[in-house]
Amino acid sequence: MGDSHYYSASPGGKRRPGSARLRVGDLDVELATDRGVFAADEVDWGTRYLLAEAPRPPQQGPLLDLGCGYGPIAVALGQWAPQAPLWAIDVNSRALELCRTNLDGHGRPDAAVSLPDDVASEVRFAAIYSNPPIRIGKAALYEVLGTWLGRLTEEGRAYLVVNKNLGSDSLARWLNQEGWPTTRLSSRRGYRILEVRPQT
Repeated sequence: MGDSHYYSASPGGKRRPGSARLRVGDLDVELATDRGVFAADEVDWGTRYLLAEAPRPPQQGPLLDLGCGYGPIAVALGQWAPQAPLWAIDVNSRALELCRTNLDGHGRPDAAVSLPDDVASEVRFAAIYSNPPIRIGKAALYEVLGTWLGRLTEEGRAYLVVNKNLGSDSLARWLNQEGWPTTRLSSRRGYRILEVRPQT
């Protein structure tokens, strides 16, 4: 099994523990991976591009890695903003287990790693970073993004990386139509980085 069902709650298939290296700027870390999670063999290019090109996180947080997988974004945020409260959420139980291991191993045992429904409703985020799960389908994706973008602080920002062939431009149009001002920050190798501001 590849990562085709990384967005399922309980991925099947025999486990195959491995590792992937994340090198972005001054960050060079080894991450635990396994079958049944997104990009288990290596940190995918879109995620690396997001981390390299999006603005660094605010130091005060709270910060959110939306759809954390085994945690490359969460680990990077935790390294770059070591004092900021940090959340990492996913629906995949194996991904959450790995993300917990990776955050613990890289100095952020205080970070909250959980299912989406376990994040307290009053928490608002200064920044959200995500390589969103496009393959769950447009309706489900819009529901997920609508929920979490609605939890940005007034000055908060979300940074999304989406491949053009998987609908980055239509997503940007939808976000703008729904009242989330969205700007393309960067474009490379078919990927877009979108900056999303709160609804006004």
